[in-house]
Amino acid sequence: MSSHATPGPRRRGRRGGGGWLPDGPDEGSLASRGPDADPQAVARAICLRLLTAAPRTRAQLADALQRRGVPEDAAEAVLERFQEVGLIDDEAFAEAWVSSRHAGRGLGRKALAAELRHRGVADDTVREAVSHLDPEEELETARRLVARRLPATRGLTTVARTRRLAGMLARKGYSPGLAYRVVREALEAELEAEGRGLDALDGGLVELESLEHVLPDEVEPSGDEVP
Repeated sequence: MSSHATPGPRRRGRRGGGGWLPDGPDEGSLASRGPDADPQAVARAICLRLLTAAPRTRAQLADALQRRGVPEDAAEAVLERFQEVGLIDDEAFAEAWVSSRHAGRGLGRKALAAELRHRGVADDTVREAVSHLDPEEELETARRLVARRLPATRGLTTVARTRRLAGMLARKGYSPGLAYRVVREALEAELEAEGRGLDALDGGLVELESLEHVLPDEVEPSGDEVP
């Protein structure tokens, strides 16, 4: 008889101190028992794991269930139930997203709307959430962003400075009109602080006004996706 012990079944890798799988049920649970597992039990386990890690939209959870091969009818039943009891709330998700991403990353309306749509939030919900962003708060955030970058542009021409600063705001989701206004205000304030007349800026103003129509259309990627 061989003295070597028969190796036991290999365990799947786990993530985190709690021993949870990335987007599925724990090994040995009802929901992990292959073809005989209750599809709704599988769906519930997947959704609960993802929602425990971070808030998710209904579309994000639906995508995760589809990737795990959960039947559509079982997935829909679980998603409907989770929405009924408030575990899925796209309206609350959108409002919290707008607040946190504007405060933390300085994102404007366009970028915030793009991120929410990318996560499957309905257009009406996106518009409602973004409308709660105070225009004055958005303006002040844009001013802070420009003030932070302005010193690094010294030595460039007025047009080059404006392109760089307005392009930064555009990538963060600010409208061309707001970007142009904020950058112009910052450049004028800089001239006044240095005791120079605003005529030093006038040479580039004709070209600056045309920048409203050529600012970049893309926004910054959010960098976070559902596992």
